[in-house]
Amino acid sequence: MKKYRLPALILAIMVISAGCSGQINSESEYPGTLVELGYDTYESMTYEEQETVLHKRAIVYLPYGYSEDTQYNVFYLMHGGWSDETTYLGTPEHPNVFKNILDNGIAEGKILPMIVVCPTYNNESDTDSSDYSLALELTDNYHNELINDLIPAVESTYSTYAADTTPDGLRESRDHRAFCGFSMGSVTTWRTFQYCLDYFRYFMPSSGSLTTDGDYMASIVRDSGHDWDDFFIFAASGTDDFAYSSFKAQIEAMADVSDGTFRYADNEREGNLYFLEQEGGVHNGDYAMEYFYNGLCWIWQ
Repeated sequence: MKKYRLPALILAIMVISAGCSGQINSESEYPGTLVELGYDTYESMTYEEQETVLHKRAIVYLPYGYSEDTQYNVFYLMHGGWSDETTYLGTPEHPNVFKNILDNGIAEGKILPMIVVCPTYNNESDTDSSDYSLALELTDNYHNELINDLIPAVESTYSTYAADTTPDGLRESRDHRAFCGFSMGSVTTWRTFQYCLDYFRYFMPSSGSLTTDGDYMASIVRDSGHDWDDFFIFAASGTDDFAYSSFKAQIEAMADVSDGTFRYADNEREGNLYFLEQEGGVHNGDYAMEYFYNGLCWIWQ
């Protein structure tokens, strides 16, 4: 089976060793808008009892020229450890550089205009993600909040491909929804694949693994009733990243499943699994943004 390795698409303008540099991280003449979206959910560990209500927020990016008359794809981007919903995009008052990267990528036609949503798996404390064991539990539980609370809040507020936010409406619009994350955000991405394949078509995990049991990952697909051409995984990691070996082991174990559930390819016609391996890449936010950017340049094109 051929293995596809993706070199960085536009690294000439992203000098990772010194952080993002050049025009791509500068303020754009065509800026999108950041908004805070508040919504109610339930305490993660007792979610099914629905007794303890939590009020949370997500940071939402609306592309330049956003219009209620246009339908937009939605890209859900989860933070990693020691982080929160403001890590990547910042806030409306204090945007981070990744907003500029989105603005410029869209303005240059390299990224399709889309809605980007940065939520958090933090539960009752803003510092939950700094507790590794707790974070593992919270990422495993996050699908409850994601499907029942966050997505309905986002896609009933903004113009997306969801005709409505009932379970049927969300399932029918899955082709227009992606989930992405780095490190513990990658673990959340794998958990989203595990629990929410009916609601998402695209998954972009990077430098954070779930298991090296390829047959288990294939069983998730089989049990969901989906076929190999109903989803695509755009995976990424760096060769000097401490998570690289375990992440690569998971990708290779999935590709080695003999029934063809996972197929290496650089396009959706031929397969559903792509692995970007960045030579010398380490475990930090600069490389995370590189992986996100490369994935965003590919998705929905």
